[in-house]
Amino acid sequence: MDTDKHLRNTGIKILNQNKMKARLTFNLPEDKHEWENAMRADAMFCALWDLSQELRTLWKYEELSEEEWNMVERIRDKFYEILQEHNINLDK
Repeated sequence: MDTDKHLRNTGIKILNQNKMKARLTFNLPEDKHEWENAMRADAMFCALWDLSQELRTLWKYEELSEEEWNMVERIRDKFYEILQEHNINLDK
């Protein structure tokens, strides 16, 4: 089904297909913790990305003993398992 055609047939005017907006609303001071998390989301994403890259470097390029390599692999696997449990995809 052509979504644009369907929207036009319902009388909804498409102003700009390429521009989308979203608004988050918080009741402060009750939702202060949630607001602070939302404000720091980009920094948290960057920290997770940096950690993923450090683990990748250790796992792929560092000369480690077998015991160290196994530990890095366990930590790396657990890291990605936790990300998946929280529906976090660092590649998006």
